[in-house]
Amino acid sequence: MPWYAIHTRSRHEDRVHTGLLQKSISTFLPKIETRSKRKDRRKKILLPMFPGYLFVEVSVLDGASKLDILKTFGVVRILGKFVGREPIPIPDAKIEAIKKIIQSKVEVQHFQYPGVGEPAQIVDGPFAGIEGVVLRSDLEKELFVIGIELLQRAVAIKLEGFQIRKI
Repeated sequence: MPWYAIHTRSRHEDRVHTGLLQKSISTFLPKIETRSKRKDRRKKILLPMFPGYLFVEVSVLDGASKLDILKTFGVVRILGKFVGREPIPIPDAKIEAIKKIIQSKVEVQHFQYPGVGEPAQIVDGPFAGIEGVVLRSDLEKELFVIGIELLQRAVAIKLEGFQIRKI
């Protein structure tokens, strides 16, 4: 049976997963174990591997089954071609590859580095908490130059990838 990707509302993956299971629709919500940095401790939590998305397995995606999926609370759309809005099935090999990654318990990290001209926040070091704009970046070396406006003066600081996050 083919798999289809479902786009959900922000942080509604679990709710959509539960809603589709109640409708007897086979779903797959890949989750990875991540370290969460709290103020007082570090904790391991499970987060969706693809935030905002999950997969459904449907034998025939006709009008009735599409409507059943789309009426589930939190579902935005079924991913597919823009022209004609025809959903595109995901190859079984890709779903199996995702399942193997999850079963291997390998630590997976998502990096969303800010691009040049985008706002960023410093999360580590003496300037932690300060926001600025990325002036230059070298993704291979994970080095960023961020411009900070202090007292109407621009200051450029060179930072490493772990010290900065996209706003």
